[in-house]
Amino acid sequence: MAFPRPRPARPELPRQRVQSLQCGQGAVRAARFNADGNYCLTCGSDKTLKLWNPHKGTALRTYQGHGYEVLDAAGSFDNSQICSGGADKAVALWDVSTGQVVRKYRGHAGKVNCVQFNEEATVIVSGSIDSTVRCWDCRSRRPDPIQVLDEAKDGISSVKLSAYEILTGSVDGRVRRYDLRTGQLCSDYIGSPITSVCFSKDGQCVLAASLDSTLRLLDKDTGELLGEYTGHRSTTYRLDCVLNELDTHVGCASEDGHVYFWDLLEVRGGPGGALGTPPTPPDPPMSPQGSLVLRLPVGQGVVQSLAFHPSLPCLLVATQGQVTLWREDTFQPQGDPD
Repeated sequence: MAFPRPRPARPELPRQRVQSLQCGQGAVRAARFNADGNYCLTCGSDKTLKLWNPHKGTALRTYQGHGYEVLDAAGSFDNSQICSGGADKAVALWDVSTGQVVRKYRGHAGKVNCVQFNEEATVIVSGSIDSTVRCWDCRSRRPDPIQVLDEAKDGISSVKLSAYEILTGSVDGRVRRYDLRTGQLCSDYIGSPITSVCFSKDGQCVLAASLDSTLRLLDKDTGELLGEYTGHRSTTYRLDCVLNELDTHVGCASEDGHVYFWDLLEVRGGPGGALGTPPTPPDPPMSPQGSLVLRLPVGQGVVQSLAFHPSLPCLLVATQGQVTLWREDTFQPQGDPD
């Protein structure tokens, strides 16, 4: 007789603070891991961008070139380049090793809230308060964008890319997904200004945070509401939402100095289910509510930015002028990755 396989251990969430980075950049507007999670970028209100090893707490380089505060940044897949966007309306492409600006793209009519590379780091996609998303060719010396997406009726707050899609969140309350293979646009109306969007790791779902203090998990293809998550406070600021490295929990920054995490699996098919399994149909007209599993106290001020490590239960949190690194309870600091 075959014994049943043991149930896998429940995924761990980051609960202990293991590093604090005093960034010296004024207010930190965004903190972002690089592609493999060994390094991170911090964007400051003092016009600077900094590269860190957050696991060791060491600053590696400062990048200066924006004319006003830096609002977002991203690293290329090979860690050789950085793109950033700022309140000076510019998108900058940086060489990591020299610290110099390789190129500046000026075409937005307002501050640039969000930037992302495509997978090959040949295109930068930027979203602005001017209601447009612009795509810039990193290999060309032409100053004009190769494409402008201007369907939004208000500012773009968040942009994410997959292999063939551009996902945007806008203050007009819509989540838009551009399929670059078919040239199609899918739009889902949330109703409240969107502050952050992201894809699930399996690519089947979209998570959206909005200013009605609610996180929503949507089926990417149908737009069906799969889960709603409440308890945090988001009414004024552009706050990040995340999925953990295993797609088992959703998280969101909050204006009350905490980071909130909800169990995603309990909404989608019950414990032990997979993200791709259909949810248990709720009793109409209620939406499925996610269960709050962690309220992580970070500091006194608004949690400005969140970033989850691509493969570890490891979280970057930015509050005011400080960035903290959080790991799971069983983590031993001497076992840090380089």
